[in-house]
Amino acid sequence: MNMKFALIGIAVIIVGFLLSDSFFTVRQAQQALVLQFGDHRRTIQDDPGLHMKLPFVQDVVYYEARVLTVDPPVEQVILADQRRLDVDSFALYRISNPLQFYQSITTEVIAEQRISTFVNAALRSVLGNRLQVEVLSEERANIMDDIRRRVATEAEPFGMEIIDVRIGRADVPEGTRQSVFQRMRSEREREASEFRAQGEEQAQQIRARADRERTVLIAEAERRAQILRGQGDGRAIEIQAEAHNLDPEFFSFFRSLQAYRTGIATEEATLVLPPTGEFFRYFRDISGGQGQLPSRGDPTDLTDTIREMLVSPDEARDGLGLVPEVDTSPVELPEGESVLPPPLEEVEPELFEGGAEGGGAAPEQPAGTAAE
Repeated sequence: MNMKFALIGIAVIIVGFLLSDSFFTVRQAQQALVLQFGDHRRTIQDDPGLHMKLPFVQDVVYYEARVLTVDPPVEQVILADQRRLDVDSFALYRISNPLQFYQSITTEVIAEQRISTFVNAALRSVLGNRLQVEVLSEERANIMDDIRRRVATEAEPFGMEIIDVRIGRADVPEGTRQSVFQRMRSEREREASEFRAQGEEQAQQIRARADRERTVLIAEAERRAQILRGQGDGRAIEIQAEAHNLDPEFFSFFRSLQAYRTGIATEEATLVLPPTGEFFRYFRDISGGQGQLPSRGDPTDLTDTIREMLVSPDEARDGLGLVPEVDTSPVELPEGESVLPPPLEEVEPELFEGGAEGGGAAPEQPAGTAAE
């Protein structure tokens, strides 16, 4: 009896073990291959749930049915403009054919390595024909589509479907970054030097134009000043001549006093002249015409004596009697005439109306007049 129960128990255990090995479960995110001694028997795809197999004879291999991510290592790529970029990319894939995937790659770890190789090769191939400006612009989407198609073509024989390939980050290498910075700084310095040179050129042109205008204005002003000065000198000579004609004796006396003051009024002046000469004519008149100078404490130097007698014209005219007697009674002039010369505006009207630009000569002296 006991032997019978023991055999029944052993049979139940064996049946239970066989039943447990005959059933397997495929989850929602999985797909499976049923293999018998390594040969493919069936594929369970898009059919999750409980399934059966032959115990101890058939095996089940599970694969992910979800989209998987591959993060390849950073790849340094040389662009078409010979610039370098450190490209960090990632890819999304799904196992579309489990049997083909099992026969060619077997495991998902090997699949990630293969896809990383495909992605890096596609990056070098596609980006090597592109400029940095294109990679960093809106053209980047088209570049990614081109890379994805290349990777998908490479991965299709292995039972994998490439969903997408993207560039997560594209940085300039540290060494290249410094060289780019130096090149940018050199370019800006060159532009600044060009701007400074252009500014200096314009400044030189403006300065030269201003100097030329200044020279022309000064020359024109000097020319007009010379014309005015010549006309003024001529008018002064004319007035002096008229004054000399009014009283020649007084004019001669006045000019002699000026000569005395200029020649011997200073301490350093020393003259050796005979007292009877023409230069001391008015001193002879003072002394009674004898050619003797008046005695003032028995001076020992003729020059000191004359210097003591020289005073201002007003004092001489009032107190010393050096001025000859001049008739100061009013002179009757015809109506409308004046002793003073006419104004310069009336004599040379073209001088004040711009007529002096042509460079007129100074007015001629009246006949019979001379400047002292």
